[in-house]
Amino acid sequence: MTLLERLNEDMKQAMRNKEKDRLAVIRMVKSSLQNEAIKKGEELNEEEEIQVLTREVKQRKDSLQEFQNANREDLAEKTEQELKIIQAYLPEQLSDEELEQIVVETINEVGASSKSDMGKVMSAVMPKVKGQADGSKVNKMVMNHLQ
Repeated sequence: MTLLERLNEDMKQAMRNKEKDRLAVIRMVKSSLQNEAIKKGEELNEEEEIQVLTREVKQRKDSLQEFQNANREDLAEKTEQELKIIQAYLPEQLSDEELEQIVVETINEVGASSKSDMGKVMSAVMPKVKGQADGSKVNKMVMNHLQ
């Protein structure tokens, strides 16, 4: 089942269950995927779908941070709920141990030894963890290992 098919099924279920918030988020995600496909001029492959979902998650995380800084708990709570719904469509996230193992292996592969090699390491790690780890989390982990 493709992501769009899954979204359609979940959308129908949310309508039946009268889950307005969930329905709104699913429609928003579906719309983002369709807009990206229109921009591209053809159907999205799985990797491109994950990129769109990851972008949506990042936007929500940024908004969440802003809402928390502004003491807007009502909006922060709503955004957290949206985040959980969107993350359900992403591949399972890597654990810290799995991510650390990939980072260490990649550092050894590219022969990185200092922070000046950060770009090389990040460009090698990110394709390996596409959609399975947050970029800022990977960045912090690489920084810790390149001291």
